[in-house]
Amino acid sequence: MSDEAEADGQAGEAPDRPQRREQPDRDRKPERARPPQDEEKRDKGDRPRDDGAGGGGRPSRTDDEDDPDQAGERDKEKEKEREREKEREREKERERAAGRFKEHTRDPLAEEESEDGPTDLAAAARTRRATHRLFDVGRDHTSFDRNYFRSAHIGDVNLLLDSRRPAAGMRGGPVPDEELRRLRRIHVEPDGYVQLRNALRARRLLVLGAAPGTGRTSTALSLLDEVTTGAARGSGPESASGHRVRRVDPDDGVRGLAALLAGPRAEEDEEGRPGGGYLLEVSLTRPGVLPPAEMDLDELAAALDRREAFAVVVVAVGAAAGPLLAGRYGMLCPPAPTGELLRTRLRERLERHAGVAPRDDGAGPAGLLARAQALAERDDVKDAVGLKDLRPAEAELLASLLAGHVLGDVTHEDLMSGCRSLAAAQAQEWFAGVDRALTAPAADSDGRTGRPGTATLFHPVAFRIALAVLGGAPHSAVASAAHLLTWELSVQSDPDHTPARPLFCDDPDADLALSRAELADGEVEVAGTQVPARLIWYRGSALPSAVLTELWDRHFPARAPVMRWLRLLADDPRPQVWMRAAVAAGELCVRDFDHGYTELVRPLAEAATPLRRIFAATTLDQAARHGSHRAAVHRLVGEWSRHGTKTLRWTAAMALGYGNAAATTDDTLDALARIGVHGDGDQLAVASFNVVRLLALRDGGRVLARMADWTHHKRAPYQDMGLVTTVRLALTTVDEVLTDDPDSPLADRGDWPLPLALAADRPELVGPMADLLWTALNTARSKDVATDALETLLRSAVRKDGTEWTRRGLAALLPALAGDEYDRRRLDWLLRRMMNDPEKPLSDARARELWWLAVTPARRAGPEPASRRPPRPDPARQEAPRQDPARREPPRQERTRRESTREEERHG
Repeated sequence: MSDEAEADGQAGEAPDRPQRREQPDRDRKPERARPPQDEEKRDKGDRPRDDGAGGGGRPSRTDDEDDPDQAGERDKEKEKEREREKEREREKERERAAGRFKEHTRDPLAEEESEDGPTDLAAAARTRRATHRLFDVGRDHTSFDRNYFRSAHIGDVNLLLDSRRPAAGMRGGPVPDEELRRLRRIHVEPDGYVQLRNALRARRLLVLGAAPGTGRTSTALSLLDEVTTGAARGSGPESASGHRVRRVDPDDGVRGLAALLAGPRAEEDEEGRPGGGYLLEVSLTRPGVLPPAEMDLDELAAALDRREAFAVVVVAVGAAAGPLLAGRYGMLCPPAPTGELLRTRLRERLERHAGVAPRDDGAGPAGLLARAQALAERDDVKDAVGLKDLRPAEAELLASLLAGHVLGDVTHEDLMSGCRSLAAAQAQEWFAGVDRALTAPAADSDGRTGRPGTATLFHPVAFRIALAVLGGAPHSAVASAAHLLTWELSVQSDPDHTPARPLFCDDPDADLALSRAELADGEVEVAGTQVPARLIWYRGSALPSAVLTELWDRHFPARAPVMRWLRLLADDPRPQVWMRAAVAAGELCVRDFDHGYTELVRPLAEAATPLRRIFAATTLDQAARHGSHRAAVHRLVGEWSRHGTKTLRWTAAMALGYGNAAATTDDTLDALARIGVHGDGDQLAVASFNVVRLLALRDGGRVLARMADWTHHKRAPYQDMGLVTTVRLALTTVDEVLTDDPDSPLADRGDWPLPLALAADRPELVGPMADLLWTALNTARSKDVATDALETLLRSAVRKDGTEWTRRGLAALLPALAGDEYDRRRLDWLLRRMMNDPEKPLSDARARELWWLAVTPARRAGPEPASRRPPRPDPARQEAPRQDPARREPPRQERTRRESTREEERHG
């Protein structure tokens, strides 16, 4: 904008393009077309009127014959009218072409009206990057390689890596003294252990709640061992008979134990001892089992007090155990610290081995312990374990593996396989026999058989599956998805009964404990705005994959309800839900691609809503990330791009935009071009958008070169492909296309327009992008939307609060775009239009700053102070095309690319 320009100057029509040798059609002007109504009014005003009788009626035939000159004038007028009519038709056709072009640049996700509305791809892309942290295909276990072993014999230690423990079937009976002595050596006290012991001593009865496998039984035995000795641990007298601490048969329950203590055999069982300890593990998950009432606990406590005995009732946390744990006898048992658990188990293993077979090299238990602990802290070992917290049984297994490796009995491969088995064993334990109780329905009071409690029974399993699929989403989203899956599992298991679930019996703390999950404060995106949320994750990176592997490989009947559930999640409008579900569905397809393609991918790829088709495309891309399925996805997407229906071509375009659905970048661009030019260009919007997505990858220069080839193609559909993609590039932000590449230089510019982010970080792309945008601005059917897109780029220089935004990118792109006098005149006109915008007027200082960014390359280093008036520009410098030293191209080469456009020659 020159110094002679006034701040309040009017922005008229766009400047006329000067007559240049490279413009084939000299009659075409790039200014905006005058409305057809004005043309008709002008034509009527130029038409001669007849002043004869009849108020301008048509001249009589006699006058025509008597005045040949007048007849000739009328013929000329008719010829002019025909020419004007042809011009009006051409103008209407140009308007229709511009309208069609504008339609091609619309949001491809809003092409079909639906109640779901357009999808926020920026939020979906961010969700996809976050989800890939859970499903890293570079790790063996996460890529579902089930190469672990179940048992091994290391020296004198027999490792059982299966989730089914030998003690799982133990019923009632005395606890041997040997077990109590070992427990004193290796038991690690959890936080709050002293409070648990004091409560047991004060009330004689303790209801201890914890998740299975967290060491709750060991803690209960340790508490009973302490309170029954009457002295500190390890210093009290031992019982030769081993009856001091007993396990009680779970079938007897609380009432059975109270009756036992009150019966005549109590004295006999205790052999004259006034005190003793009883451990009772109550299962509340079986159908028809009711938790003990508070009065039953009071009766048991009174019986214990009379006998001077103690009892610990162990229950699993959950909705059924809630009243028990909230009563006067209930307390939660926190897990023991992982580091101390592993250290204790390692010390026991190594000391026992040193006592049996001393080493010749002189390395004692202390040295071996240090080596084993250092091995446990190695990144590859921690990554293979994939668990943040270890439970006692897991710590013992890991300690055996580490000790065996430092002693030379376990190879590195077996160590890694055994470490991966820990999460797999946990998943197997979670799913083993969940609905076994439902296979034998019990008769009710009326003699009818039923399967009560299906929803309550399946909810923990459904929550674990939902957490594996949606890990990192808000807790409310995971809980809602878990209830949907609970319904599907219940209906599949018992189709004759409608499952019922209480509305106010959920226990979020129990869900976390039973699923080894954790909550964390975070943010979630809602309508483009970040809001606080409580996010939920597994406490271990290996658990999501282990859960999905166990579900898909070992429980085939559960696939049908899970597939229905995934299709429901595909309709969820929240990107943090449907995108995570799509990535997880891709991992499931890797396990069985034929089943996943038939039941999920193909139906969703042909769906009517864009959201479902994007779900299918994301699922295919996730499968293509695995080398075992890459070729199959390439062939499938290629066939869809050539011979698919309209919806299949649309889905193929979205899959190609990820960059993994074809062998090379050229193959990807060829497939997108086929989709974009097919038919009447009805897939041009989605094809162009996915070409732009490829620019965020490392081969952006090749993509820009292909776009330039399209704009100079001899066929109009390819020209439209190049022009629409160029405009789409200017309208796209980085967040909408950024991939999950952690090293991408664009990661810190998420809200930047993509061309400005590329111009700031990749200077070699400035010239090709400027040439493409210049062509779009100088083409009749694309100049209006291209001008609006350029205005959007200019307004992004600074934020609303005046802080720096994309000024660096504009400083790189604008000089290459405003290369001659005509381009500067157009920029001056656009800046004036922005200044006179009644809704968002651009300030004079901001307009001048943008002007100097374009015409003064030396001033690109820093922002221009608003208080300083820029000096008068050099006229000679304005007239000649600017030479950018950063671009090592001769000026003729830059102009040749732009002069090669065929648009005015073909469609003037």
